[in-house]
Amino acid sequence: MKVVILAGGRGTRLSEETTSIPKPMVEIGSKPIIWHIMKMYSRYGFNDFIICLGYKSYMVKEYFSHYFLHMSDVTIDLKKNNQQVVHTTSSEPWKITLVDTGLETQTGGRIKRVQKYIGNQTFMMTYGDGVSDINIKRLVDFHRKTKKAATVTAVQVVGRFGALSMQDGGLVNSFLEKPKGDGYWINGGFFVLEPEVFDYIEGDQTVWEFNSLKQMAKDKQLSAFKHGGFWKCMDTLRDRSELDDAWNQGRAAWKTWKE
Repeated sequence: MKVVILAGGRGTRLSEETTSIPKPMVEIGSKPIIWHIMKMYSRYGFNDFIICLGYKSYMVKEYFSHYFLHMSDVTIDLKKNNQQVVHTTSSEPWKITLVDTGLETQTGGRIKRVQKYIGNQTFMMTYGDGVSDINIKRLVDFHRKTKKAATVTAVQVVGRFGALSMQDGGLVNSFLEKPKGDGYWINGGFFVLEPEVFDYIEGDQTVWEFNSLKQMAKDKQLSAFKHGGFWKCMDTLRDRSELDDAWNQGRAAWKTWKE
């Protein structure tokens, strides 16, 4: 099953990093966040990726075009026309299709533009800035049972501040350190989709979240897989720092793969 990753946006809310590099290339530890996302899927045996590019697309193309070499021990014989012999490699078994889907194309439009690379088959889709410890296999199994056009992963965001439980007189009953949201579930990405979803995308300016998903929900073709575990979107510099610290301190909850 192919995995589509939306990686073409400008990432303006992370402008401290994205003025020089595209958001999916912002590093967590020593690897771009898109690498972390791909490792999440690869851990469950999904290794065929289609990456929808836009802003500074050449940087993503250059990274993956040299990735195998960077992950390998090689002998380069300059006397023999730059002949290369690969001795060992720790590169993943990934097949990566890199598609320039336009600088101003909206999220739905980017999905529509890669339809020809997907064909008439079930596929997965996610954003290039979110990581989670979600069980991808369970997500796919859930989707197949629902027999709907689309399944979205629903998550609850952890609050930035602690919460107080108080009596009317002001006495504090309990204190919760950064509880999850206020009962609402939000779109956490990590979709499983049927080819019918392309019928819900008119063109480049279709916004997946506001146009396509709303119409599918109205048509009762959208199901939700609830994930109560770890999930975090790298939306701001603060988010990036928290993810980077977690990785460097060996407590990255999304790292479910083995080295």
